[in-house]
Amino acid sequence: MAAPKAGPRPIVVVSEGGPHIWAIVNAIADRLGPVSVILETPESKKQLLLGRARRQGWISAIGQLGTMVLTRLGKRFFSGHAARLIAEQKLETEPRPGQTIIDIPSANGPECLRAIADLQPGVVLLAGCRLLSRQTLAKIACPVLNYHAGIAPKYRGMNGGYWALASGDAGNFGSTVHLVDAGVDTGGVLRQARGKPEPGDTISSYALRQAAFSRDICVAAVGDALAGNLATFDPGLPSKQWYHPTIWHYLWTGLTKRIW
Repeated sequence: MAAPKAGPRPIVVVSEGGPHIWAIVNAIADRLGPVSVILETPESKKQLLLGRARRQGWISAIGQLGTMVLTRLGKRFFSGHAARLIAEQKLETEPRPGQTIIDIPSANGPECLRAIADLQPGVVLLAGCRLLSRQTLAKIACPVLNYHAGIAPKYRGMNGGYWALASGDAGNFGSTVHLVDAGVDTGGVLRQARGKPEPGDTISSYALRQAAFSRDICVAAVGDALAGNLATFDPGLPSKQWYHPTIWHYLWTGLTKRIW
C-alpha cells in the first residue's frame, strides 16, 4: 500500500495584530487554508520612547511620540472614513471564530520559537512585529517572510506609504513582501504592489489602504514559499530607512502639502 500523502504544512503569521493585519490573515486563509497567528504583546510606550531616544536622541523621540499620540486620536476622529474603506474594500479586520491565536510576550522570546517548533510551519510571515534577531532567525527552519507597508528598499522602516507621499513620490505608495534577514526590511524582495490613497486617507488609514491592495501579493508570496518557488528580484531603488515623522514635521507637511 502506498504511503499517504503528507498534507500541506501550516502557515504561521507573527504579529502584534491590528485591523490591517487581520485583513491580510483572513485573505491568506481564504486562498491557502488555515493560518495560525502568534500574537506578541506590543511594546509599551515607555519602551518605545527609550529605544528611540537611544537611537535618535530625545528631541526626535519626543517629536515622534507626539505624532503617535495625534495619530491615535485621528483614528477615533476619522473612524467613519476607516469604516467606509473597510466596507468598500470588503476587508475582514477581526479574527474569525475558531482562529488559532497563540499569545506570547515577544517575537524574539523563547515562547515564539517554541510555538513555531510545535506548529512546524511551511512558512512564517512576519506582519507588524518586532525585528527578529539573527539568533532567532537561525532557529526557524522554514522560510521567513515579512509584509512591509512600504516599497523596499527605498522606504524601509516606519510609515513607508506616508513617506512616499510626503516626499512627492506617490508612484511608490505601496507595499513589499520580502525575505527576512537581520536588517530592517533589507531582505531580498519577493513581491510588490502599488496603489493610490483616496480622498480622506491620512496616516491613520494608509495601513488599511495598503493592506487592501496588498492582500494578493501576501497570498502569492506565502503560496510560493509553500511550493518551494521563492524568487527574489532587484527593484533597482536606493535604500533608506525611515522613522515615524516628528509632530512638527507632520504638521508642517500637512499644512504645506496637504499630506496628512
